[in-house]
Amino acid sequence: MDEISRKKLEAWHDIVFNRNMEALQAMLAEDVQFYSPALWKPKTTRMEAMVMLGTVIEVFENFTYHRELVQGNNWALEFSADVGEKSLKGIDLIEFNDEGKIQRFEVFIRPLTGLIALAEEMGKRLKEKGFI
Repeated sequence: MDEISRKKLEAWHDIVFNRNMEALQAMLAEDVQFYSPALWKPKTTRMEAMVMLGTVIEVFENFTYHRELVQGNNWALEFSADVGEKSLKGIDLIEFNDEGKIQRFEVFIRPLTGLIALAEEMGKRLKEKGFI
């Protein structure tokens, strides 16, 4: 992994583990496309992606990365987490633009029971925030 990618990955870990929303905002492209496993249409603005990612960071418990595959502007980050009593595994596919900002963020979650628990808790919290 080159030095630039290593520093970006360290910055991402800071965002996730320290809930650094300022750094998240700086890392996202204005027109980022965020694909949630529970929604059929992507979110297409920085603000929408910030709300979604910020909320999921609040929801996940015992979050751990397992494998982090970094190839140039493309990342595949495998993780596990708990949502209440349900455990899940997932992969974040992240694509950076030429300016080093996240342009596309796509999330995959399994098993279905974990995805359902996540979708229900996200829906509840997003509704409380007035986002949905």
